[in-house]
Amino acid sequence: MGDTDKLAKAFHLFDIANGNDPNTETFNGKSYPKEVLYALRMTETLNAFAPSASEALKLTTRCQHICRWEIPRNRYEMNRVGYLKWRQELKKFHASKAKAILKEVGYDQETIGQVEFLLLKKQLKKNEETQILEDVICLVFLKHYFEPFAKKHDEMKVIDILQKTWRKMSEKGRQAALQIPFSDKALTMVTKAVSG
Repeated sequence: MGDTDKLAKAFHLFDIANGNDPNTETFNGKSYPKEVLYALRMTETLNAFAPSASEALKLTTRCQHICRWEIPRNRYEMNRVGYLKWRQELKKFHASKAKAILKEVGYDQETIGQVEFLLLKKQLKKNEETQILEDVICLVFLKHYFEPFAKKHDEMKVIDILQKTWRKMSEKGRQAALQIPFSDKALTMVTKAVSG
């Protein structure tokens, strides 16, 4: 099986796994399992932001949230310690799920190891591919999820989240973020966050 076939098969299997998500989201009049739509948005954003991305990075981007609903946030204490523990468990869980699918597709250990490395977010700010992945995650959040999130929370919390997001991004990622067509209200919050 050629590399292009393997990538397509892996994407297909990731999407089948995510297709079991009981949570749905409607976009452009069509209903999607939530994590399928998130994965499609991740791939679309990576292709625009880093068109020459490696195969390992393309794979990681597609499975970054694989089967996330299986480990719900409310299983952990609703505080910062609980949140960080949940995030760490999720990274390991996603890496394990992805590894099993990539083995099934026939990827070599080196590629599988690189996907695992990226899913565990190792060497952020030091490793170029980890940073591209983080930029793509932040861009997808800002473009598709930030405004609905902002409507549910007070402005101070929203600005704090924006500042944390901004700190994780590279300069190239920040420049791409500033091209997103935010509403006037959202743009005001983004401007406050990035200039504060």
